[in-house]
Amino acid sequence: MESCSSLSSSLSLKHSSLTTLITPINNNWRSRKIKSRVLQVSAFSYQKFIHFALNETKRQTVLVPSPLQENFSPMTAMDGRTELKLLSFQSPKIRLLRSLSVENEAMQVLDFAVFARPEFDVPIFCANFFTTASMNIIVLDLNPLHNVIVQSDYKEKYYKSLLPLGLKYAELFPWGGKLTSESLQFFSPIVIWTKFTSTQYRHDTLYSAFVDYYKAWLKLIEHAPEDKDASQIICNQEAQHKYLTWRAEKDPGHGILKRLIGESLAKDVVRNFLFNGINELGSKGFLDYFPEYCCEDGNINKKRSIIGKSFENRPWDAKGEFLGNNIKIY
Repeated sequence: MESCSSLSSSLSLKHSSLTTLITPINNNWRSRKIKSRVLQVSAFSYQKFIHFALNETKRQTVLVPSPLQENFSPMTAMDGRTELKLLSFQSPKIRLLRSLSVENEAMQVLDFAVFARPEFDVPIFCANFFTTASMNIIVLDLNPLHNVIVQSDYKEKYYKSLLPLGLKYAELFPWGGKLTSESLQFFSPIVIWTKFTSTQYRHDTLYSAFVDYYKAWLKLIEHAPEDKDASQIICNQEAQHKYLTWRAEKDPGHGILKRLIGESLAKDVVRNFLFNGINELGSKGFLDYFPEYCCEDGNINKKRSIIGKSFENRPWDAKGEFLGNNIKIY
């Protein structure tokens, strides 16, 4: 027993000594590794994207600060380190151009969108980018104001000429995986939905895609005729309101805002800044547009999908035809 006890003590002592020697080395290595990853993220910024969009827009139209800018200014998160920058503008054809960027040592987020006034039925420019040291989650699209799956005339009007652009980047950015069937009505055949690990090449390519898509959107709004038909203007307004209502309720980025600035302020930013227009463009609620999400108690079902189906692969072909009814749904 004594021999066994001595052996046990000896092994414990050796293990303790070994741990003492190795721990500083491991900690230093881990520190260098984390620092390297942090530098990789912090060295990249989406401010370049925002500056391009603003400068390019100003070349085409008179862009002035939105009244929202007075109520939503840059802020620091509760952690004291994360910076949130909010910008908003408008023009004769643009109801709202707004940008939210979030930056800290480990994360970069961009939520950038441009909404036309209801007199114009052009798509909604949408860029939602989330970047960490290990992963990028990307959505870039000209979100259709009207459902292109069922309204072929709208798809023909705005997306036929843009299909080569979409195909170019579909090859560079593979489909990012499952996308719920409910959300498809808010995406176009040229949507970039992808995930990738961070490299300089990938970020440079993403910037090129952002530039090309934004220039394409600016061209659409520049040549868009103003609707004079009151019924069509109302239709456009309701379509935009439906989009805003869906995004305000189901956008997956809301959780990040809640953790950064608290639930109350996050809700204010979401409803009155990011998806401003919910209170101004219409009076319908989420369940008026999407009654299938109504729970037995009358509340909104928090699930992303009620149908429970999602698309593992791109559901449009090279001609922009929807393949949803012919491909495997998960």
